[in-house]
Amino acid sequence: MTPKQQPLHSGFGATTTAREALGDIRLENTVAIVTGGYAGIGLETTRALHAAGATVVVPARTPAKARAALAGLERVELEPLDLIDPASIDAFASRFLASGRPLHLLIHNAGIMAPPLTRDARGFESQFATNHLGHFQLTARLWPALKQANGARVVCLSSRGHFFADVDFEDPFFQQRPYDKWVAYGQSKTANILFAVGLDARGEPHGVRAFAVHPGGVLTELVRSMSEEEVRASIENSNQVEPLKTPEQGAATTVWCATSPRLAGRGGVYCENVDIAPLAPADATLRRGVKEWAVDPKRADRLWTASEAWTGVRFSP
Repeated sequence: MTPKQQPLHSGFGATTTAREALGDIRLENTVAIVTGGYAGIGLETTRALHAAGATVVVPARTPAKARAALAGLERVELEPLDLIDPASIDAFASRFLASGRPLHLLIHNAGIMAPPLTRDARGFESQFATNHLGHFQLTARLWPALKQANGARVVCLSSRGHFFADVDFEDPFFQQRPYDKWVAYGQSKTANILFAVGLDARGEPHGVRAFAVHPGGVLTELVRSMSEEEVRASIENSNQVEPLKTPEQGAATTVWCATSPRLAGRGGVYCENVDIAPLAPADATLRRGVKEWAVDPKRADRLWTASEAWTGVRFSP
């Protein structure tokens, strides 16, 4: 079912940094959007793309914080955006489309992890609403600019946390079942991968390819909702798979998926450690590779249809 999930033996690995993954690739005349591109892995992604010559638009939920983090970087544009607010997404996309520019790279980097149960104005659970539905709507609104690029790439940051849960189509927003913050997080990360699979299938005829990425275990502000004890346990669990990465290393797979010529003509795959990841065996005890449920085209289509219904947003042909 998934012959795409075959490692390329890229020559890179867990300790590769974003700039090493870029190598001598130049990105002048390239426009990129990096959600959350002002902290942690996102900041290193912005820095690497900028250093290669790209113009980077950074949508920010906290513009003052973003301004301080990105001070002094020319060709970096800051814009307000809150992924849990559909009106904010539409306003951001309208401003970008009004510039008339093509969009070559769209990096879905922003996200939240393991907060207490919170719902958006529609009643949707916050992790699914932010991590998946917000980026789904953003991509739909930016679709004309992606097609205009004649060779765009979309990179969706997922996580090995997708092992925690498949998407529960019967009760995705925990309206009947008890809320479990890790099940909710895992569901949202599986949705990120399924979205990349669905988007790539629809985007390929228009030159738009999509990839899902596990950046590695990186200690960033993503843990802000967790207690110190939970953070320590999370680090221990992560180290059982591989050592924690620096943010520069965490950004490497994102940047590789966004720019590598090795991925020309490819898409709809889940990548980790700067390569295409293999399928995880059904009985795997370590969270390496990708679960088959997360790259199932039929489940991707089901999520796509449901996401259009939940958001009221449809992709134009």
